[in-house]
Amino acid sequence: MDIIQLREYCLSKPGTTESFPFDETTLVFKVMGKMFALNGIDRDPPQVNLKCDPEWAIELRESYEGINGGYHMSKKHWNTVDLELDVDDKMIRELIDHSYMLVVKGLTKKLQSELIALSDDR
Repeated sequence: MDIIQLREYCLSKPGTTESFPFDETTLVFKVMGKMFALNGIDRDPPQVNLKCDPEWAIELRESYEGINGGYHMSKKHWNTVDLELDVDDKMIRELIDHSYMLVVKGLTKKLQSELIALSDDR
């Protein structure tokens, strides 16, 4: 998966916005204002940080060379995924979905209701 495909997939999720809140090279994807993916657009090789269930995060790191503890993030809750190593596109989409859903589950009931309304409008 390349950076453009990553961006398009993240933005296809309901309630998702993109911004550069930290600097001009760190692209952040948020659902209802909460981060679920970060991408350093100047990183070589290309990578993305994704939120992950702590137990699954450990399993993933043991199974894939291209998945490591989150770069500049809580290594317990975030993974950095190298987009050019051994993680295929299907798994990257699954990890994006997982990150997105973890964040959605943590939203307030009000924000979850707003997100459902946005999804219904699509």
